[in-house]
Amino acid sequence: MMSKLLVRPHAPDASGSVLEITPQSAGWSHVGFQVVKLAAGETFEGSDPARETCVVVMSGTAEVTAGEVSFGAIGGRTSVFEDKAPGAVYVPAATAYAVTAVTAIELALCTAPGKPGGQARLIAEADMPRETRGKGTNTRLVRNILPETAPADGLLVVEVITPGGHWSSYPPHKHDTAAEGEETALEETYYHRLNPPQGFAFQRVYTDDRSLDETVCVQDGDVVMVPRGYHPVGAPHGYDLYYLNVMAGPHRKWIFRNDPAHDWIMRQA
Repeated sequence: MMSKLLVRPHAPDASGSVLEITPQSAGWSHVGFQVVKLAAGETFEGSDPARETCVVVMSGTAEVTAGEVSFGAIGGRTSVFEDKAPGAVYVPAATAYAVTAVTAIELALCTAPGKPGGQARLIAEADMPRETRGKGTNTRLVRNILPETAPADGLLVVEVITPGGHWSSYPPHKHDTAAEGEETALEETYYHRLNPPQGFAFQRVYTDDRSLDETVCVQDGDVVMVPRGYHPVGAPHGYDLYYLNVMAGPHRKWIFRNDPAHDWIMRQA
């Protein structure tokens, strides 16, 4: 039986959407996530009076407009595994936007509750440098697309590449409890891509009391929803893993707590 935390893509609908998660479908309050695939020349349009959007051109080149502002052609990487930042535009609530594919594109629409009146803006490639985190087989490559240091109402967006044979979101950590200065409550989605695409990876989602404890085998294009609990990811030898994270909650700050059983790993010399 398939995990309730796992969402698989489907054939494109009339808008090009291949996967959509709403707060209603997820059973939570904040995070929305959609993947759209467009052929060259096709356009996707969106607007939500009460939700902000981070438009991420994960691969390909697209022309993006938001409100009266045109950002021209953005993106340009051949795949999510190319060492280059994606194209990204922040769109506040109640601002209409349009994305027209210059080449075939894979588009992520990351949403959270927001207030109208904000300013749409291009997120420059220079503001998304690649960082290396961890060491040994815990090394992974991170790009912060919309970190808490950048303006937004609730959204946090980041992409990560975990080389084959490595672990990520590890040691296991969680952010499901509001504890001032110690932990924030954030819902999260993981959109997974694999290289080569026939590969697989594993993600475990579990709580301290094990009332939630699921290990999910993810394939290329799958999403894992993390409503609560720790959520480490492992990539098998031979298959690099990309994931795009969307987080949002009552307070726009990422403060996590490691699983006490495994926190010793962080204290190794």
